[in-house]
Parts: sequence; C-alpha cells; structure tokens
Amino acid sequence: MEQQAQTSLKSKLQSTKSKPIAKRKNQIGYGIALLALIIAFGVFLANIKTMLVIRWMIGIALGFVLQRSRFCFTAATRDPFLTGSTSLLRAVIVAILIALIGFSAIQYSAFSAGKPVPGNISPVGIHTLLGGIIFGIGAVIAGGCASGTLMRVGEAYMMNLLALVFFIIGSAFGAYHFGWWKANVIKNSPAVFLPDVLGWPLAFFGSILALFGLYFLALWWDYRKAE
Repeated sequence: MEQQAQTSLKSKLQSTKSKPIAKRKNQIGYGIALLALIIAFGVFLANIKTMLVIRWMIGIALGFVLQRSRFCFTAATRDPFLTGSTSLLRAVIVAILIALIGFSAIQYSAFSAGKPVPGNISPVGIHTLLGGIIFGIGAVIAGGCASGTLMRVGEAYMMNLLALVFFIIGSAFGAYHFGWWKANVIKNSPAVFLPDVLGWPLAFFGSILALFGLYFLALWWDYRKAE
C-alpha cells in the first residue's frame, strides 16, 4: 500500500511539473495607458482650477503609497492574532507618533500665543463604543478599513467593491440619523483634552511613552510568535 501511495504521489508530482506554467500577462501597456489617462485628467483639472490638480496629484500619490505598503488599519489590528505579524501595527503606531508630535507642536504654539487651540475635540461616550464595535465587525468581514477597501477596489477586488457600496449606504444612513445621536447622546458626552487634565508636559511625553510601550509590546509579540 505504501509503495502504491508513493508511486501515485510521484506520478502526480511529475504530471504537475510537466504542465506548462502559464506566462504572466504583460501589464506594461495597461500601466502606460493608465498613466496617460492620469496625466490627461490632471491637465483637464488644471484648466479648471489649480487646487484641483494639486489634490488630484496628492490623491494619486497617497493611493500609490497605500497600494505598495498594503497599509490598512484593520489588518494592523487583525494580523497580530491571525498571522502573528505586527509589521502593519508598528507602522500605524509610528504614523500616530509622527502625527502626535506635529499636531502637538501646532496646538501648543497656539496655546502659548493665547489663541484658541486648533482641532476638534470629539466627545467620547456610548456612541463611540457602539460605532467602534459595528465598524470593527464590518471591517473584519469586508477584509479592510476605508483606506484598505479603496486600495483593493483599485486592484479590482469584487468583494471590496461590494463592501464599498454598502460602506456608502451605511454612511448615508449614519448621516441621516446623526442629528438624533448628536442631540440625545453626543451632546451629553464628555470631551476630554489631555493637556487640560494632565497639563501639556505630562500629556505630551506620557502619550509618547505609551506609544513607545505599545511599539515594543508589538515587537515582542512578533518575536514571540516567530519562535
């Protein structure tokens, strides 16, 4: 029996090897055509308004970076438990750290000059918890967050195209009911600004230390799973 099984396995492997491997379709022509369309549309926008072509270029650049980096907030929080990899999670932490330093500098400069601190301090309450749970479940089922979904739609993933359609429908329903939530829930929820509670030095350096702690915890998780 063992010899027969080995013989059948060898024959399957040989038949697999003997099959010609299909050549990958050359996509250079499609790339050139797409680049020409991007440039042509950019010229069209430039004739309408300069700011439109600037936004077009920024959007194309961000889309390229998202596609090449596979950057996705859902994958960042899902992969450590699914695959054990924390590379995307660490990238998100670094992005938040950079944003924290930049926005803190802008806000503190306004505070030092006696001007109103820029930025919207959103209230936190039961609406935040419910929205996070609903969005998190939907993002995991769809396989990506908003940025990941848009990136995969550009790659012609039909599942994510379907997710984008319902993303828009859900956003429309949310916008329709937002007035009720704002009047009955959000209005009564506290808006917490850490510099007002802890002071600027402790809020700033405490947040940085917390992010560094999360980064090294993710790094430890990565090495632990690799062992």
